[in-house]
Amino acid sequence: MANPLVVFDCDGTLVDGQHSICTAMARAFEEASLVAPDRLAILSAVGLSLPHAMARLLPDAEADFHAHLAERYKLAFQALRRENAVSEPLYPGMADLVHDLDRAGWLLGVATGKSDRGLALCLTHHGLIDRFVTLQTADRHPSKPHPSMLLTAMAEAGASPDTTVMIGDTSFDIDMGLAAGVRSIGVAWGYHAPDELIAAGAQAVAMDSSELRRHIGAP
Repeated sequence: MANPLVVFDCDGTLVDGQHSICTAMARAFEEASLVAPDRLAILSAVGLSLPHAMARLLPDAEADFHAHLAERYKLAFQALRRENAVSEPLYPGMADLVHDLDRAGWLLGVATGKSDRGLALCLTHHGLIDRFVTLQTADRHPSKPHPSMLLTAMAEAGASPDTTVMIGDTSFDIDMGLAAGVRSIGVAWGYHAPDELIAAGAQAVAMDSSELRRHIGAP
């Protein structure tokens, strides 16, 4: 039997990138001569692919303009990296949880709205990238909650839905997990409220990494 697979979302689950996300979003809107959304509105869209996030934040605009804003956001985030101003700290206990799961033989993956480059830079910075056997991003998949990222992660890891768990902080993560037929657990420290996660169908919502470890069934 294949080892169980745990797939983590990144922003809001493994790392807290909200400062950089909100800064880049504000720059993108300002460069388009628009008033930037407030922080809570921006965070509510984290996890979606960028064009879908822009559509959520600016629903009356055309798809071409959403794509334009998405490109402006990418450029703004790249500028933050050049300025050494990107902040993506790991949440407490998450590095230990990843290392312990890996040592215990669990297969690990990530499914995120980040780009391939952004995810690789983030995980490399924290010394975690070699712990993951499958990395799925918005560059190669439809936006969450479409199950494509999870289905591909399971295929690459040789895992099945009954031995896979999705961990995320947004309803998009939970919806994606349910669409893929896997157990889905929410975390309370991210960008959607716990009651949203429960309403979406999360099996449980962990208040900290120790509780998450117990929900997963990790050592």
